[in-house]
Amino acid sequence: MARGIPHHVIRYFEAVPMFGSVSKAGIRALIQAATEVDLPPGKDVVREGDTDQDLFVIIEGTLRVSRRGRRIGDLGTGDFFGELAFLSRGQRTATVTTTSQTRLMVLGARDFRSVVEREPKLALQVLEAAATRLRELDRRSL
Repeated sequence: MARGIPHHVIRYFEAVPMFGSVSKAGIRALIQAATEVDLPPGKDVVREGDTDQDLFVIIEGTLRVSRRGRRIGDLGTGDFFGELAFLSRGQRTATVTTTSQTRLMVLGARDFRSVVEREPKLALQVLEAAATRLRELDRRSL
C-alpha cells in the first residue's frame, strides 16, 4: 500500500466490526500489513473447502457468497470475509466470487497474527465477529 493510506480505506477497516475498537495505530498497522488486489468480475476469491487463511476487506466492488453451489448472500464495498477460516485454520465455509470489478485488501494470517500481538483487543473482537458471521451463515443455509 502506498505510504499515505487513503481515508476511505481507513474508514472501511474501522467499519469492520472486529476492528471497531482497535486504536488508530492498530488500524494503520493492519492496513500496512495488507496487500491491495484488483480482480475482474467472475473470479473466485475463495472456494468452499479450500484451506487458505487470508482475511479480506472489500474496498470497491460486489461479490456473491455461495455454499454448496447455492447463493446465500452478497457482499459489497466496506464488507469483509475470511475470518472463519483464519480463526479455525480450517476449510473455507463458502465460495466468494466477484460480480463486478473488485478491489480488495488481503491480510495474510501471519501478518494478522503479528498485528494481534501488538493489539491484543483485536483477538476478542475477531472471535465475536466470527461467532456473529457463523450464526448468519447457519441461518441463511436453512
